Amino acid sequence: MSEQALASEQPSAPVSQPPWWKLPIVWMVIGGPLAVVVASLFTVGIAVKNVDPVLDTSKGQVSSANELPAVKARNHAAEGSTQPAER
Repeated sequence: MSEQALASEQPSAPVSQPPWWKLPIVWMVIGGPLAVVVASLFTVGIAVKNVDPVLDTSKGQVSSANELPAVKARNHAAEGSTQPAER
């Protein structure tokens, strides 16, 4: 064989790979779950900071007029009647 044929059969020089942190696909794979974790921690922070008060309705006395429709609906649902609600 000629020298040209031998030269073309030899493997080419190895291609240098950049470090893993310089590849954009790595940051796409890491960035998605990381964004979800950060968003969930932010949501937990909001939930802990703005806790809704628990209403004590065990006394049978409703404290404000704003709660009356909710209590009426709860009692209506607990009755189990099949008649439509009053309007």
